[in-house]
Amino acid sequence: MKRHLTFPTGPIIDGLDVTTGATFHTLRPASGERFAEVHRAGAAEIDAAVAAARKAFLNWGSRPVRDRMRHLGNLLEAVRRSHDELAALIAAEQGKPVAEARAIDLVPAADALRYYARFTEELLAARPVDYEQILFAHKAGSFQFEPLGVVAVVTPWNFPFAIPMVEVAACLAAGNTVVLKPASATAVTGLAIGELCRRAGLPPGVVNVVPAMGSDTDHLVGHPDVAKVLFTGSVEVGRHVMELCARNVTGCVLELGGKDPAIVCADADLDRAAAGIVWGAFCNAGQACGSIERVYVVPEVAEAFVEKVVERTQAIRMGDPLVESTDMGPMTTAAQRDFVEEQVHEAVAKGAKVLTGGQKPSVKGFWYPPTVLTNVDHSMRVMHEETFGPLLPIQVVPSLDEAIRLANDSVYGLTASGWTRSPKLARRLAEELKAGTVTINDHLFSFGEPAVTWGGIKKSGIGRSHAVYGLMELVNVKHVSVDLQDSTEAPWWYPYDGAFQKFIKRAFGALYTNDPRTKVPDALGLMSSGRFFGYVKVSKIASKLGKMF
Repeated sequence: MKRHLTFPTGPIIDGLDVTTGATFHTLRPASGERFAEVHRAGAAEIDAAVAAARKAFLNWGSRPVRDRMRHLGNLLEAVRRSHDELAALIAAEQGKPVAEARAIDLVPAADALRYYARFTEELLAARPVDYEQILFAHKAGSFQFEPLGVVAVVTPWNFPFAIPMVEVAACLAAGNTVVLKPASATAVTGLAIGELCRRAGLPPGVVNVVPAMGSDTDHLVGHPDVAKVLFTGSVEVGRHVMELCARNVTGCVLELGGKDPAIVCADADLDRAAAGIVWGAFCNAGQACGSIERVYVVPEVAEAFVEKVVERTQAIRMGDPLVESTDMGPMTTAAQRDFVEEQVHEAVAKGAKVLTGGQKPSVKGFWYPPTVLTNVDHSMRVMHEETFGPLLPIQVVPSLDEAIRLANDSVYGLTASGWTRSPKLARRLAEELKAGTVTINDHLFSFGEPAVTWGGIKKSGIGRSHAVYGLMELVNVKHVSVDLQDSTEAPWWYPYDGAFQKFIKRAFGALYTNDPRTKVPDALGLMSSGRFFGYVKVSKIASKLGKMF
């Protein structure tokens, strides 16, 4: 286990390790014992990190895209070479099984790095504008994509490697520099990303890592030299982040969690549905914003479905996260484990039935068993309040209509899934479920696909990550127009004389009416207008005449 501590345990600023006067400890969720002592970054270290990132941006932001892509490829290779060590680190500090650390932390991170290393040049290529206004036919327009500057990335402990690395990869691809603030509970895993960036040869200051806490994190989010903030966490903290950003009119992308529903239709493949929903609920001990946190099943298949779910849940092997055959480890923090326990107790007090699990074991560490509840309804917290733990409530509903209504009856809208064999029902679920992602006969996987977006509606957040739409959050979309016409003035410039009045009236009629009795004479009048004809070349207009009809 000593090798895990070869990773840095203090801020990485401008490529250098920094020690500070204050420290905190991360814990092993499996035992509750200390894992590492970490040097805490304060306001001074954050100022230094932002300054280093700002200085590095002068070079990094102006580099050719292919050069940035090459560095991302090098970073992918650094991850590949260290994947065994990284998986063990994540398992020890965060608590997910080592096999799961590879599957849901390392693979999504590697996929994102590979995606941007291959396609950034294509994704950020200038896009020509075909002007709709015929009077602008001679202009050459384009959209160009420029980096913003320093991006603050504030990430949670549930995916301590995947979430920050995916965000960092996108920032670097776009040409931005980064100050990463990892979750305190998994600070060493976050610092490992900074170390990998050094091993990959990224220039000093391009990626800085500051293990900060409390008000010091506020100092980073509210820093006047930060161009954008990417935050993943709770609604409560996200609202606070948004308020801090508003003070400097700093843009932000917020991913704030979910209460993700699954609907089991009467024609569903129950074996597949049970297997997929159990994994979607208990993967990472249920500590995923996209976890299945409520299930609606129609009466025709409810009994058989619930039986299969309980059977599969009871087969989950809990144990040491460093053992490769372990299916589920402990929860990451004691506070989150206690929160799940509170939800279960409240639901049971209101009439819910525990079919398996539901009892906190009397052992060291932050353990809670995978738990299945029935006899639940929306008066209970387990059906409307984010759980973020290994808890699966199943509600039997009278119809598919009611299932869809209840699935949408939430302040969240991150992901949702439907389970059916019918193409018609699949289309209906895709259209009527209100979420950022809807999947049929699968759930949760899409975070790991770099070519699709991640993000939600309502209180699940603002903006998107992943794919081209996530990349657009990290650039200035600049419209550029070039006019090399040989005329001395444009027809819509001063003076507003009689020639202008004739020109603008004819233009309005020619462009905006569908009545040929008006369009034809006004078009002819426009062509004969000296104000127009002296400015726009006939050859350019001829190529765009289709836009008039």
